[in-house]
Amino acid sequence: MRHRSPAEPTAGTNESSAGTNATPISSARTALSSLSIGKPTHFAGLTVFPLSSDFRSSVRYLLLEEGLSSGLVSVREVQKEGSVPNLAVENRSDADVLIVDGEELVGAKQNRIANLTLLVPAERTTIIPVSCVEAGRWSYSRPDFGVTERVQYSRGRAERLHGVHASMRTTGTRVSDQGAVWDALREKAARMETHSPTEAMSAIFERHGATLDDYVEKLSLEADQVGAIFVTGLRQLGMDLFDKHETFAAFFPKLVRSYAIDAMEQPPTRDGAAKPEQAQAFVDRLRKGAFDVHPAVALGHDVGVVARGAIAGALVHQETALHLTAFSDPTRATTEDQPGAYASYRQRRASLRRRRGRE
Repeated sequence: MRHRSPAEPTAGTNESSAGTNATPISSARTALSSLSIGKPTHFAGLTVFPLSSDFRSSVRYLLLEEGLSSGLVSVREVQKEGSVPNLAVENRSDADVLIVDGEELVGAKQNRIANLTLLVPAERTTIIPVSCVEAGRWSYSRPDFGVTERVQYSRGRAERLHGVHASMRTTGTRVSDQGAVWDALREKAARMETHSPTEAMSAIFERHGATLDDYVEKLSLEADQVGAIFVTGLRQLGMDLFDKHETFAAFFPKLVRSYAIDAMEQPPTRDGAAKPEQAQAFVDRLRKGAFDVHPAVALGHDVGVVARGAIAGALVHQETALHLTAFSDPTRATTEDQPGAYASYRQRRASLRRRRGRE
């Protein structure tokens, strides 16, 4: 069985909104341009705008959960001693396997999350980039990994996306700022009044599991839906868009939990649900952004987008955007004229310390 390691540094193709002949960028643009925004649903500080598209994907793949349950795919440490930023995915099936950004892998020496969306080729073992979300454990709980009913909470995904794409543009790697991931997770756990002896992200979701299940029950999924724009608070937006309804339907409950765990921290808003023009403006900003493209770690190409007040990343394969995720820019500080925008990690840490000092 052949092995493939993370991509070596390569020079990316940069582009403004002026247009391009580069197929991966064109495919990402097509994914954004083909969207229709539907009537939103709202529950307890979280608004969900359904996204549909007239684009039809013919790309065949298995989801990681399907591969693991079939016994044809396994995820393990790269070696017995382990390596925090990497895992090995052995795909023994005759289909490629899709691993989604932020998807949680539990087991082995410590729990991890996927650093970005990847398409692992059939009949190969591929080394994938990950981040640790369990700082207090470095011992085997089981020999391999399983998946859960959650992905990383949305603010953490936004911050990690920013760091991973900066790494991709500067060095060609897909590494996160692991220290920042751990510190932000500790802050999140403190705010959510959660204690875990191993500082596991999973404890936060488990502690608030009943409330998160309420969000999943209340927020509906439409028959032709391929994605959604999620709005927490006033202006904290995120988007997850897939190439087909079946994939989005499989991830919808996980994504609802990811955004809901952040919505639970937001104060109630008088206006209730977010307005449709907010969702449309978010998509429009992304379409006008600067796009760049790099060969992916496994199959396809990684496309990055930097827009006014927003960032995005997409995995494109066979001229199809298999998954595109976007967020309000996590590096922007919250100001009076930008309510709800993400503060940077250092700014949030300083703010938390000031609050603690006043207690």
